[in-house]
Amino acid sequence: MLALLAAALTVVPATLGVGIAVLGAAVDGALPYGGCSGDGGIGGGSQSIGGTEWNAEQTENAATVVAGVVGRGLPRRAAVIAISTVIVESRLVNVEYGDRDSLGLFQQRPSQGWGTPEQVLNPVYATGIFLDRLGELPGWASMPPGEAAQAVQRSAFPDRYGPQEEPAAALVDRFWTGPDNPVPAPGGAATVRAATFACPDQGGAGLPSTPTDIAPGQLPPGFTLPADPAQRAAVGFALAQIGKPYVWGGKGPDGFDCSGLMLAAWASAGVAITAGTVNQKSAGTPASLAALAPGDLIFIPGSLGSPTNPRHVGMYIGSGLIVNAVDSATGIIAQPLSDWDGQVVGVRHIAGPAERAAPVGAGLAAAP
Repeated sequence: MLALLAAALTVVPATLGVGIAVLGAAVDGALPYGGCSGDGGIGGGSQSIGGTEWNAEQTENAATVVAGVVGRGLPRRAAVIAISTVIVESRLVNVEYGDRDSLGLFQQRPSQGWGTPEQVLNPVYATGIFLDRLGELPGWASMPPGEAAQAVQRSAFPDRYGPQEEPAAALVDRFWTGPDNPVPAPGGAATVRAATFACPDQGGAGLPSTPTDIAPGQLPPGFTLPADPAQRAAVGFALAQIGKPYVWGGKGPDGFDCSGLMLAAWASAGVAITAGTVNQKSAGTPASLAALAPGDLIFIPGSLGSPTNPRHVGMYIGSGLIVNAVDSATGIIAQPLSDWDGQVVGVRHIAGPAERAAPVGAGLAAAP
C-alpha cells in the first residue's frame, strides 16, 4: 500500500476546512482561527501540537482514532501506531483517492479485503478494522517503531511509519484522558470506556423542531428516493438513522452528531467529505435554497455558532424535508426544512445532479 504524495498538498487556512499539517517548529496551542471558539470540533480545532500545526479536520480525525482505541480499552501504544499510520497514508485527511483502489484515512484497499469503499471512507470503521488487524499481530505492542504499522499496511515504503511516531505520540497525548490501558491478553476482554473530546458539544441545532412520524427504515408517505445512485445511497442512509441517538463526536453506527451523520451518509455512497461542521461548510460546491438537490448539506448557526461560523448541519432529502441529528435530547429526526426558515446560512452540494426546484417556505438568513 503506497502512502500519498505529500508534496502535492498545500496549506490552506483551516477556516476553509482543508489543508495539511506544517511539519515545523511552532508554539503549542490554538492557532488564531482555531480552538473551541474558532473552528472547533471534537479535536479542538486548528492548533499546534508537539510543534506541528494541524487544521480542524486533522485534529478531528486524530480525536476519532484515539476515541476508537479508548473505546476498545486498548493501550495508548495502539493509538500511536494508528495515528502514525494515518499521518503517513493520508496526512489525517479522509480522502477518496490513492494508489490503485486505496481510500480513506488509512488508505485501505477494498480489493484486499479491508471492506467496501463505503466502509473504509468512514473513519470509525477504518479505525476499527485497522485495530482488528493490529491486534492479530503477536507482540504488536512491543515492536520497534514502524514495524507494527508496516505489518498491518504492507507498504512499499516500510521506513516511513517509524519517524511519524513522535508527532503521533504528541497527538495521542493531546486527546488521551485517564490512565493507560494494559495490553489485552490473547482472547481476553478489555475494559471499555468512553472517550473525552477536546471541546464540549457544539453541534446542537438550537431551534424548535417538528419531527415527522417517519419510522426508522420507512420512507415518508409519497416519498421517492433520488434516481441518482450517489444521492440515493446518501439519502437512504440518512433516513435509516432516524430514531438513533445524537452522540457528540459520533460517526456511527449506533449514534451520530450532526456532521458525523453527514460524513457517514456520504461515505455510504462512496463519497468522502471532511469531518466536522466547520470543515463541511467548504465541502463539495456552493449551492442555494433556490436549487436544492437531495443530499445537499444545509447549515445554520446552531446553539453556539454564528452566521459566519455555523455549527450545525442537516441533509436535504427532497420533498421539503431534512434529516437532522438535533441534539442529545431529541436524537435523529426528519423534519420540514421550513423549521429552519430564516436561519439557513449556507448550502453545499456534494454529488449528483444539482438542479432542483426550490422547496416552499425556506428562507436564507439575512447576511450579518
